[in-house]
Amino acid sequence: MSEHNDHGSGHSSLSSSGTAGAPSNPYMQSMYWAVIGAVVAFATAVNIFNTLLARQRVSAARKGTLTPAKPKHILIRIVATITAVVREISNTAVSTPVLRSIRLRLPPLGKVTIVLANLVVLIVFCFYKIDIKDQWQWEDVGYRTGYITLCQLPLIFLLAGKNNVIGLLIGSSYERLNWLHRWTSRCFLLTSTLHLGYWFTSWARYDYISERIKADSITKNGLIAWGVLVWITFSSMTPIRGWRYEIFVLQHAVSFIALLICIHMHVPARHQVWIWVPVGIVAADRLIRFLGVVYHNLSIFHPRRPKAGSGSRFWACEAEMTPLSHNTTRVTINDPTMRWKPGQHVFFSCNSVMPGQSHPFTIASLPSDGKMEFLVHAKKGFTGKVLHHAEKGLTLPTSEPSSSSKRFTTVAVEGPYGRIRPLEQFDSVIFFAGSTGATFTVPLLRDLARRWQPAGNLGTAARYIRFVWVIKGLGQLSWFESQLTAVSTEVEDLRRSGRDVKMEMSVYITCDPSFTEEGQTRAQTACRDGGKCRPTEEQRPVTPSAFDEKKLPQETITETSSTSDSPSPPRQTCGPNGTCCCTDTIVDEADAITGTDAPAKRQICNCLPGGCSTSAPENPKRSSSSTTEFTFQKTPPSLLSNVHDSIHLLSGRPSPYSILSTALEQARGESAVVVCGPSGLVNDVRGEVVRLSDERAVHKGTGAQGVWLHCEAFGW
Repeated sequence: MSEHNDHGSGHSSLSSSGTAGAPSNPYMQSMYWAVIGAVVAFATAVNIFNTLLARQRVSAARKGTLTPAKPKHILIRIVATITAVVREISNTAVSTPVLRSIRLRLPPLGKVTIVLANLVVLIVFCFYKIDIKDQWQWEDVGYRTGYITLCQLPLIFLLAGKNNVIGLLIGSSYERLNWLHRWTSRCFLLTSTLHLGYWFTSWARYDYISERIKADSITKNGLIAWGVLVWITFSSMTPIRGWRYEIFVLQHAVSFIALLICIHMHVPARHQVWIWVPVGIVAADRLIRFLGVVYHNLSIFHPRRPKAGSGSRFWACEAEMTPLSHNTTRVTINDPTMRWKPGQHVFFSCNSVMPGQSHPFTIASLPSDGKMEFLVHAKKGFTGKVLHHAEKGLTLPTSEPSSSSKRFTTVAVEGPYGRIRPLEQFDSVIFFAGSTGATFTVPLLRDLARRWQPAGNLGTAARYIRFVWVIKGLGQLSWFESQLTAVSTEVEDLRRSGRDVKMEMSVYITCDPSFTEEGQTRAQTACRDGGKCRPTEEQRPVTPSAFDEKKLPQETITETSSTSDSPSPPRQTCGPNGTCCCTDTIVDEADAITGTDAPAKRQICNCLPGGCSTSAPENPKRSSSSTTEFTFQKTPPSLLSNVHDSIHLLSGRPSPYSILSTALEQARGESAVVVCGPSGLVNDVRGEVVRLSDERAVHKGTGAQGVWLHCEAFGW
């Protein structure tokens, strides 16, 4: 986009359209931002209303109201009905057919509607009162699309910053707006393509395109900017973005700098305010982040903080890294330098592991614990190096753990980031977590249960909590065994004292990676091919813990690959005919738990990389000339004795529909469903929430109360 004499237009000024009766181009820019401002203002008003409603509910709960989360006033009931309809529509995802075992998952209708609404507004403003059939007005379209493209730049950068102004106003956070940042950028590419296309089409009438590019630097810079934008959009697609995220971040920043430089050289000086505004947004965000990093990580600002190890006196944060089962590392920072809320995350960096990189991890502890903990699942790159670093710091098995024998590493943290609606305002809260997704849900669970305690009079409208955790193996239970047991004991004591509260916990152990991992890995293939158990690589050594698979007594059998006259006994598996029962969906959880002593939960299938195991393998060891080794492990009751009896251990996949249906039927007010895990689990839970909202006719005269859904999926 440039002056008329640069593009050969016959118009005397860029500030007005050459089409009779058409509004000026700067006016159309201001109208676009009027639409954006109106949408943000409406979302801000909704956020303020929700904040006041949450405070009113908690206040009513403190006063002893029996149903504080149930709307009573006629206006509030009308709002609740409208909200229920909007939630049901916005969370609905259109089903697509399966092609060659691949299902294309479309985003929920809420996201689709927002993107389409922005796209429609842009298209209307690009062509408003311009006759696109008239070839003599194509240059007018070129000018208009250039103006509309340029005015989108500030919005793209507003949605990208970690310290997000829009997120602050509407009650969200940068990571929950990142999808909108990407789609706004794609709309930016569309309008810039229209801008380029209409100018090229106009010049093509005179066979003037190549000469124009060679002779006109403004046109050349505009074409380069368009090429850079195409690359940015292409490289931001999920498969490429997740392939090497560190490389993506670096090239993304460099590409955007190049884009702004090219646009600056393409746009006339009087319109470059649209470029300097994004530069100011980025500079402000980076300055705030830099000041936060300096304050939280330099010892000079925390002189009274004790040092855990003998690290640098310059840095404030030192972490202990402990390897756990399933290629996971527990990172612990004692006496952290910041405060946070449950469900938030920080960017964690460690120069001794991988210099110059910072990665987001959910904080798995509460501020009241006096420590900040993360669970880092090892894959490639940084997370794998963290696990390797932790394994190098292991003490000898005969050593008694002590503060002097622990190895501390200097680290840095940035944040905290993330936001979720206060869960204490809901009558019932249902948590779903897949694998390390429990780092998000467990702190929220603990904080909510803590509010039931009389001490502090924190107050909560919550009366019922349902917690579901899906894991791949018994060893993962050790990650949060002590926290879950402590919460269960506290709630049990409250119930004995006559408090009308209830909490149910279930841990599902499954071979199905769609509920525990975001992609196919070597460990996930153990029970994947047709439900058959087969061997995989052995796990890394880990530090012993109460629920470590490495401590389980093992029996090993070998399967011969050569023929023999004597029939070989069938290989032991948890299901018939060599199948894995851990992928079965448990529809009725009550039937899977037999008696108060729960013997069934002691006979669980333990999905390990060595194959599916049962608690009672019978096959003896046998040998042959060519063998493949399968490992089966007994589960001694003593190793499960630390698990609170109220925590049910089950083999298989959970049924989100059954769990949600049971929980929502007993709700006396609005409920919250919080899910964090792989996209398979998140999509299943979202779909069942929509299904139940429709079946139960929420807030439509049936008495069924509303359901608020919060989803956190793995991935970048």
